[in-house]
Amino acid sequence: METSAKRKKQKTIKYKKVTFKITDKQKKIIERVCKKQKITSNRLIKKAILEYLSRYANLNANEEIVSKNQLKLFDDEEDDLDFISFVADETSNTVKD
Repeated sequence: METSAKRKKQKTIKYKKVTFKITDKQKKIIERVCKKQKITSNRLIKKAILEYLSRYANLNANEEIVSKNQLKLFDDEEDDLDFISFVADETSNTVKD
């Protein structure tokens, strides 16, 4: 009887290095929060990024993020045509009068 089963080879995770600058004040705040929560600054930043990205997990990489307040000026051609016909009717009525 064989006690050790064959293990599946784990997929290797590839990491990328990201660098950015923060102010001294931001760094001090991060250090204070890390000390209070007893975690490293690297872990805090990774958690914050994961939380932010979880909101947009269902988006494709190529999909644009449009805020709620973004105007949709050129999306509806029917509305444009209705407006153009309305303006044309109004100008023809004023010319006849």
